Amino acid sequence: MLCFVHKIFPAAVFLMAVLTVGVPQSLAREESGKTFETSGATIYYEVQGSGTGTPLVLVNGGPGFDHTYLHLSPAWDTLGKNRRLVMYDQRGTGRSLGNHPGQTYTLKDQIDDLEAVRSQLGVEQINLLGHSWGGYLVMAYAAVHPDRIAHLFIVDSAAPQWKDILFLFKEVFPETTERRDAFGFAEELGDQKAIDAELHEYLTMLFYSPEKRDAFVGALPTSVYKRSVNQAVGADVERFDLNPEIRKFKFPVMVITGRFDMNVAPVVAYRIHNAIPGSKFRVFERSGHLPFYEEPDAFVQAAEQFLAGR
Repeated sequence: MLCFVHKIFPAAVFLMAVLTVGVPQSLAREESGKTFETSGATIYYEVQGSGTGTPLVLVNGGPGFDHTYLHLSPAWDTLGKNRRLVMYDQRGTGRSLGNHPGQTYTLKDQIDDLEAVRSQLGVEQINLLGHSWGGYLVMAYAAVHPDRIAHLFIVDSAAPQWKDILFLFKEVFPETTERRDAFGFAEELGDQKAIDAELHEYLTMLFYSPEKRDAFVGALPTSVYKRSVNQAVGADVERFDLNPEIRKFKFPVMVITGRFDMNVAPVVAYRIHNAIPGSKFRVFERSGHLPFYEEPDAFVQAAEQFLAGR
């Protein structure tokens, strides 16, 4: 699902995966989270903010990457002023590592892990936000646990059926995709320089603002993502079609997209919105795949209004 596994999965929805490639020097910070054991996996989560209201749980993209790219956006610090805000590393990534022989990486595993995070928080319901691959995961979670959802945000998400993801890279960035494709052979052979170069080209196509793009790409150091996790989760996800399930959603839903998202074309978000009765649809006009990074103030305003029922 990630950029440099496009031979295996679509490159787009995994953007989120790519973003979590590593922790830039500017993001150096003390992690103050906790780990717990569940279903043969170790799960790391961290809580920021405070308040007695319903927590907001963030689900990052991937699969195969951890949550750290989320820290590049100031939106979460603001949203955390009025509530607990929770991030976690999906099994087998980041700090969610442990000695678990035979550990599996199915969609059901991912759903069960997210439910375990909710249980750790000690609350009956959560506000849930999923980005990119995380958008797909939160739709699947909500289909299995609809009673646990207070509000659902689906942000620049993969399509409810994997094959329906629409990428615009070749149409909008033909020269960049040509350079990127040139690294394919060496990348598949495990050449780290090729992997790094391909990743760089991929990241440059995710933004509306050149300034935001350069700041983001410049902040990311070379890192390693879990190709095995990406492949295992992606192979399992291809079996499912969430379209019939999202039509059953009865809780408040907001579907969000950046107008210039080349990683998952905005029409994918619009189709999700049309499929979910009563959902709200919001387009960020100066954003690519990460509106919470490119337009954080507007993103926070939209999120707060939605959570307040306006």
